[in-house]
Amino acid sequence: MSDSGAVLPWLVIRQDENGNRYRVGRYATRAEAERVAAGLEAKGHKQLYSVERIGRRTPS
Repeated sequence: MSDSGAVLPWLVIRQDENGNRYRVGRYATRAEAERVAAGLEAKGHKQLYSVERIGRRTPS
């Protein structure tokens, strides 16, 4: 559990030219995460940015 109790299920992930992946940030909405990723790309960063949701696991 986080200190703030906020739910931040959307991640922005940066992948470099060697395939290494790093979490850039966590966000409450997909739209917010996509804006951040688009902003980083617009600044000329050469890495690949993607938006992913932290999965909710369903019981099997």
